[in-house]
Amino acid sequence: MKTSVIWFKTDLRLYDNETLVTAIKESDLVIPVYCFDENHYSTTQYGFKKTGSFRAQFIMEAVADLDARLREMDSGLIVVKGNPEKQLAMIARMYNATAVYTKKEVAPEEVETQIRIEKSLKTAGCILHAIGESTLFYEDDLPFSITDIPDVFTNFRVKVQKHCVVPNVVARPQQIPSPKLPPAILPTLNELGLEPAELDSRAAIKFRGGEAEGLKRINTFFYDTHAISHYKETRNYLQGENYSSKFSAFLAQGCLSSRAIYHDLKEYEKEFGANEGTEWLFFELLWRDYFCFMMCKHHIKFFTKGGIKNEPPVHPPHNERILRQWINGETGNDFVDANMMELKLTGFMSNRGRQNVASCLCHDLKIEWRYGAAYFEQQLIDYDVCNNWGNWAYIAGVGNDPRQNRYFNIQKQAADYDADGSYRRLWLT
Repeated sequence: MKTSVIWFKTDLRLYDNETLVTAIKESDLVIPVYCFDENHYSTTQYGFKKTGSFRAQFIMEAVADLDARLREMDSGLIVVKGNPEKQLAMIARMYNATAVYTKKEVAPEEVETQIRIEKSLKTAGCILHAIGESTLFYEDDLPFSITDIPDVFTNFRVKVQKHCVVPNVVARPQQIPSPKLPPAILPTLNELGLEPAELDSRAAIKFRGGEAEGLKRINTFFYDTHAISHYKETRNYLQGENYSSKFSAFLAQGCLSSRAIYHDLKEYEKEFGANEGTEWLFFELLWRDYFCFMMCKHHIKFFTKGGIKNEPPVHPPHNERILRQWINGETGNDFVDANMMELKLTGFMSNRGRQNVASCLCHDLKIEWRYGAAYFEQQLIDYDVCNNWGNWAYIAGVGNDPRQNRYFNIQKQAADYDADGSYRRLWLT
């Protein structure tokens, strides 16, 4: 009897989960595990938590949903908190497991953790299998090697759209053979060193974690409202539940896969026809892939001051007072301040808002961009390591932007996207 552990991380779903299906296929018994990694709730060198209250709450809801879905299939989820190296080795010994299956990582810190765990598991007589990818396309299917991926997105997009086909989704398993598992006991926010997440009533959407909620969101955006058909026109809006897909939080924790969204999008097009909105959503999924592959290519460079261009911006010495004014919506620029208040009180902000506040921090306030990226890491419900650090480097001029200076004229942006001032009044009164 081969017993294996399935270590869930940012793949908190049953549908289109290649890691899960492979583990079941290659094992007689499987032990699903989720670890609240203590490092994910530590404080970074920039003074921010790696995970803030809003995202932690979303993660707990997603873990609880996964546990419920597993128990419907006579399995379940063992939930632990602490050092994953110790916790996984302990569970492997407890159940005499000889293998641990987990999602493949690409970002440097996550890869280092994976390597340490692989070494730790060897002492328990266990092999780590890192498989599955969170992108639309497999790395091996790309028309170039990782080292040869173009550093300009348009060049990447043109070749990928011409040469690549999105793989089919992996079916939800019919059964999950597990021994009787103890009830899942989730930590509280306080036990994770966090304050309660109190969502402001002005929030554009109330995110709730879990695969069930993610699938519901697809149905809402595609079929209940047909908001997808207007996505290109509305994607730069600032207010409301359906101006954008709001898939990002579910993608970040793997409650949904990008391939599942893509194939649902194709089904929608079959029934209602393709349009600029459906095309643009695919375009955004490609951007997500691109930053993931860029992280594979450039690794630690995305976390250095000079980014992938190795050209650090010249700034005056760090000014903590100015940084705090930006965080607290006290810069004096009402468009920036309104967006920052929304982020502070809800854990979310529109894409248009993110670009403007990042430009303000980097180019107007002259604060090093990594402080902004680290604050977003703490605050965002939909934080994704590749997208967050890739986008911040892009705005700061040290990433994949072919232009030298991605500067936003914030007054013009406010006039274009909040002409009547309603968004600013909403968050500043």
